[in-house]
Amino acid sequence: MAKVAQKVTLSPSRDIPFDKLVLSQSNVRRIKAGVSVEELAEDIARRGLLQGLNVRPMLDADGVETGMFEIPAGGRRFQALSLLVKQKRLAKTTPIPCIVRDAASEILAEDDSLAENMLRVALHPLDQFRAFQALREKGQGEEAIAAAFFVTPQIVKQRLKLASVAPALLEVYAEDGMTLEQLMAFTVNPDHARQAQVWDAVKNSWNKEPYAIRRMLTEASVRASDRRAVFVGVDAYEAAGGVVLRDLFQGDDGGWLEDPALLDRLVSEKLQDEAEALASDGWKWIEVATDLPYGYSHGLRRLAGDPAPMTDEESAAHATLLAEYRALEEEYSGQDEYPEEIDARLGQLEMAMEDLEQRPLIYDLAEVGRAGVFVTLDRDGSLAVYRGYVQPEDEPREETAVQDGDGADAMGQGGDVGVSSWKPSATSAGGTVITSGGQPIGAEASDEEDDGALKPLPERLVMELTAHRTLALREAIGRSPDVALTLLLLKLVTDTFRTSSASGSCLEASVRHVYMSAQAPDLKDSVVAKLVDERHAAWEADLPLGDDAALWDYLTVLDQGSRFALLAHCLSFGINALHEKVNPYGAGISASGLTRRIAHADLVARAVDLDMVEAGWEPTVDGYLNRVPKARILEAVREAKGEGTAQLLDHLKKGEMATEAERLLKGSGWLPEVLRRADLAALDGEAIAEGQGEDAGQPEDVDLPAFLTADLPVSAASMMAAE
Repeated sequence: MAKVAQKVTLSPSRDIPFDKLVLSQSNVRRIKAGVSVEELAEDIARRGLLQGLNVRPMLDADGVETGMFEIPAGGRRFQALSLLVKQKRLAKTTPIPCIVRDAASEILAEDDSLAENMLRVALHPLDQFRAFQALREKGQGEEAIAAAFFVTPQIVKQRLKLASVAPALLEVYAEDGMTLEQLMAFTVNPDHARQAQVWDAVKNSWNKEPYAIRRMLTEASVRASDRRAVFVGVDAYEAAGGVVLRDLFQGDDGGWLEDPALLDRLVSEKLQDEAEALASDGWKWIEVATDLPYGYSHGLRRLAGDPAPMTDEESAAHATLLAEYRALEEEYSGQDEYPEEIDARLGQLEMAMEDLEQRPLIYDLAEVGRAGVFVTLDRDGSLAVYRGYVQPEDEPREETAVQDGDGADAMGQGGDVGVSSWKPSATSAGGTVITSGGQPIGAEASDEEDDGALKPLPERLVMELTAHRTLALREAIGRSPDVALTLLLLKLVTDTFRTSSASGSCLEASVRHVYMSAQAPDLKDSVVAKLVDERHAAWEADLPLGDDAALWDYLTVLDQGSRFALLAHCLSFGINALHEKVNPYGAGISASGLTRRIAHADLVARAVDLDMVEAGWEPTVDGYLNRVPKARILEAVREAKGEGTAQLLDHLKKGEMATEAERLLKGSGWLPEVLRRADLAALDGEAIAEGQGEDAGQPEDVDLPAFLTADLPVSAASMMAAE
């Protein structure tokens, strides 16, 4: 026998005056959550009441209806209406749409209240993103949408940005195939094809963290904080048709410039414009380069110019500043420390006076005609102009004759003392030459280039690494007079008492400046480069270099400690611990000489207690890890972090492996064998051998990314994450 379906009876609806309604104590909502009552009141005032109230008749003691109604479901709407009545924006007798439950119903008031709040389904975030997009397509602006839904315009922009991701990826998100954080990462690059390409690359990989997605989407871009972008200006780049990628969900430091080629062209053009403006000063040559190598001015004579005099207005301004400075100093001279505002004012006065005192140099016009200028970028992206450098071949004929003759030998320097192997380019007809200051572009190594065998380091890389070590040795020798003196004596004794002409020493005793033909781009900005340059500038400021007689007298009266310090500094420029290509036909260095040089350099490194980690070298992606096969990368991680950690990386592609290895090796003190001291390397080998126990294959306690340590799904983020 078929069961008869129960007939559904709906509660009637009717309009009830507001003053006949009261809030029920049966309402289960006690805790404030979601949109505030004030915001809800404003929304009701704007669009009206979208949903009626659920009410029940109130009965007296005899069970008779009193004409009043209680509200078990819809309490927040009632509170919002009460606020509008209180603000006199709604009359007390305004009819309110209500669903009236029978007073004799078996359904409890608490039941109705609980059902209304629990059985509702929250809007999926993607539906909200698309709804915002639909509102904008129908003419509503971001400000209007933000005001209507009580959010900030930035949140509206974020949600519209999420809705603009490739439709295929939105469907993946709708089906919980990616997290909100991952979807947010895809908004960095608006190219739908590139978004889909990146998702295809990461969807089946452990490496699909949001940071990895952002990195892949911006890997061919240049950060807005890059000195080239600072020099050109993002506005100028965009005006030239360049596109800037921005991240609305994280701090992006100004974004990413998507067209590096356009940026480099704008940098080159702006540098060339600056150089052309200098050409009218009469310089013989102007060398333009985005990057100048370390030692670019070695072997070039620097002109000594006179500061330009101040104008009458500048002199008066300087006198006014100085008078105020001295008056404040005198007024507060009796106090232990200056008040904060006075100290700040003194600093402002000092800076203003320094700006006036830093005068451009005026050079002899005859000297300008044989000298040149370097135009380049500074570290912070500002223009750097270095004026007044004379090449040896541009020196007056009589001076060149003296330098090439016996006079130079009498000074113990030799004819090629201090001459750099790097020269400015030949002068063009217009007096300005634009050159590329970057490293030569080489073929990129294939990700499949190695078969797991541990091959020797590339020779160019060895040359660059030994350039780092040579510069670090120079800095160490320059502050170690006793070691420098021992080194000099060793070289002189060898030359005096040995008949062999093959020196193979790491010291060029004639102090011929050794130029590093192969060097990494970051060498000139390294810690030791700064220390060497600062020490050199300090001595250069004290030495009377323009007059040989005055220099002789200066050196004669120096105290013993200063003489040793100056000797060590000068001697340090002859340090040559470079790996060079061996020439079996006699020109250059022989194989035995190179071996002797490196061994000799290691003796010196021990004597000065050289530590390349303290000298600032680290295994970075560009400086080492991307330059070696995967087997070398794994060897480095294995030595620094253990076999277990290395095994976590061996499935990655070359680029990803290099990036993760850089993070793991940072601060570990790991060095390639070329940069290790032989004595310390032996001790490290013993320590590694002792550590090969039963736990050797277990990864150390390192901070690995989630995709290397876990396969748990990432929990879905709440909508507030997008806000």
